[in-house]
Amino acid sequence: MQKFRRVFEGIAKAGQSTDLNDFYTELFITQRVSGEVNKEHEVRLIETASRKPAKEETPIKLEDIFKPLPGQDQPSRTIMTTGVAGIGKTILTHKFTLDWAEGKANHDIHFTLPFTFRELNLLKEKEFSLMELLHHFFIQTKGILRYDLFQVVFILDGLDECRLPLDFQNNPTCC
Repeated sequence: MQKFRRVFEGIAKAGQSTDLNDFYTELFITQRVSGEVNKEHEVRLIETASRKPAKEETPIKLEDIFKPLPGQDQPSRTIMTTGVAGIGKTILTHKFTLDWAEGKANHDIHFTLPFTFRELNLLKEKEFSLMELLHHFFIQTKGILRYDLFQVVFILDGLDECRLPLDFQNNPTCC
C-alpha cells in the first residue's frame, strides 16, 4: 500500500509526493477489439472527433476491469492499456493496485504483482525463472510454491521501455 499511496506526479511540487487518492481522476476506459491498435495520435483523434459519427462505446469502471463485459460469459484475462506518454497509464495501474491493497476493489484477487520494465531492464544479463523473479521483487512470496491455487494479477508497466527483444516467434521459450 505504501509504495502506491504516494506518488511524485500530478499536482505534487518538486521533491514532494502527493496522496494518489487526493488527485486521481477517473479515466474513460473502454473496450477495444482484441489486437486492434490505435495508430493515430490522441490529439488527432480529438481534432477529428467532431467530424466522425459517434461510435457506441461501453465505459468500464476500474474496479470492474476483469469482470465479464455485457454479452460475454468469461471475464477478461488480459488487459492492455494504450495511449501517449503522460495520459495516465502508470497512474491507472498504481490506483488499481492501491484500491486492491486497501480492500476497496477486486476482493477475489489474492495477489497483485506489479512490475515495471525500468526495474526489469536492470536485471539484464541475469536469468530468472518466474518463481525466482517473483521472489526477487516480492520477498513476501518466498514461501509460496504454487500460484495455480490463487487468483493473480501481473502488471507489466512500461512496455515501451522494454530492452528485451520482443521477437516472440524466434526467441527461445523459457520454462
